[in-house]
Amino acid sequence: MNVPLSHVLAVAAALFVVGAVCAAARRQILMILVGVEFMLTAACIAFVGAALAWGNLDGQAAVIIIMGVAAAEVGLGLALLVHGRRSGGTADVESYNRLSGE
Repeated sequence: MNVPLSHVLAVAAALFVVGAVCAAARRQILMILVGVEFMLTAACIAFVGAALAWGNLDGQAAVIIIMGVAAAEVGLGLALLVHGRRSGGTADVESYNRLSGE
């Protein structure tokens, strides 16, 4: 049974909106990272769904690149979180302005 591309894109769009709301509405760095991961997952779903609908492998190649970007983003984000917790004791986004060198 094949799932229509419109259903796959609807699920991807809904997941992207949930991630965007989570990233925009939260003030903790961990929840912002979770929102960004949701948005990257939505992009992966859209790429794979389109690749399956059109019968080529370009979507799967893009997903591999997105997974690499997501892994780098998680590593950097968690390093920022650990640094912020150790030096300032908080995970609030407003406390990260001291990392800019100002």
